[in-house]
Amino acid sequence: MRAVICKQFGPVESVVVEEFDLPPPKPGHARVRVEAAGVNFPDTLMVQGKYQVKPELPFVPGAELAGVVEAVGEGVTDFAPSMQVIGMVGQGAFADVANVRVSRLLQRPASMDAVTAAGFSMTYGTSMHALKQRAKLKPGETLLVLGASGGVGLAAVELGKAMGAIVIAAASSDEKLAVAKRAGADHLINYSTSSLKDAAKELTGGKGVDVVYDPVGGDLLEEAVRASAWEGRVLIVGFASGTIPRIPANLMLLKGSSAVGVFYGTFRDRDPEGNRANFAQMFEWFDQGKLKPLISQTMDLEKVVDAFNILTGRGAIGKIVLTT
Repeated sequence: MRAVICKQFGPVESVVVEEFDLPPPKPGHARVRVEAAGVNFPDTLMVQGKYQVKPELPFVPGAELAGVVEAVGEGVTDFAPSMQVIGMVGQGAFADVANVRVSRLLQRPASMDAVTAAGFSMTYGTSMHALKQRAKLKPGETLLVLGASGGVGLAAVELGKAMGAIVIAAASSDEKLAVAKRAGADHLINYSTSSLKDAAKELTGGKGVDVVYDPVGGDLLEEAVRASAWEGRVLIVGFASGTIPRIPANLMLLKGSSAVGVFYGTFRDRDPEGNRANFAQMFEWFDQGKLKPLISQTMDLEKVVDAFNILTGRGAIGKIVLTT
């Protein structure tokens, strides 16, 4: 059995693919035959030792998977062999098989194939939690999505539309914006050729946007805050730009706005019922055709470094999925 192994924190090129043996699942765990695993920006940070959580070395990276249950540990009653599952597992997904806490697994819809499922749990789980629990997005409100062609950005565009919002997609190229348009965005802003603040203000008749969804960070965040409406909510999702920005506090004061942190992994563990309810709704929207995850590339597990480099170079449109 193969696994991607990080033996020391360092450049993404330092990970290796090796044979390994997996013990039987512990109580409360299930052994999953991994069919596909989604590749996410936090995976690249984790192997570099730059993520909020540093795993004990050595470890198998990979935060999300789709597969089939092979065996279950003591005390597991909700999952059984042959069950098709989806899971955001934190680490361990980049392997042929993985032992996973069952609290981090969900039975996936019969209509959702493994590759699609592997690109669903983190991006859609993060964006749903952000828009529903953190922003409390309402129908008719305006949502500005930065990095709108990436995994979480595209998910936010689709979910914003499903929740009845007017969605403004912002990205760094017309090619990326075309993808966001196909995902349902109402308006587009190319922030490499125009002012994000001025364009957003113009599109909202000077009012500003009700919710900002920012997985990018960097200099764009201050512009987005300046483009927010009275009592706007600014969602801090991540820092794909590599720069953690500082927001002038006076802007938040003058707009009566809120900077709202989004950490999906902790929400999932602290409120599993809320997370399951989120996914029940998203699975329903998926079956209705409202959510159409874009898997831009599938690559063999052996190509994990290539996948990492595409993400760190900000070249990904949609999701990259590794197959076993």
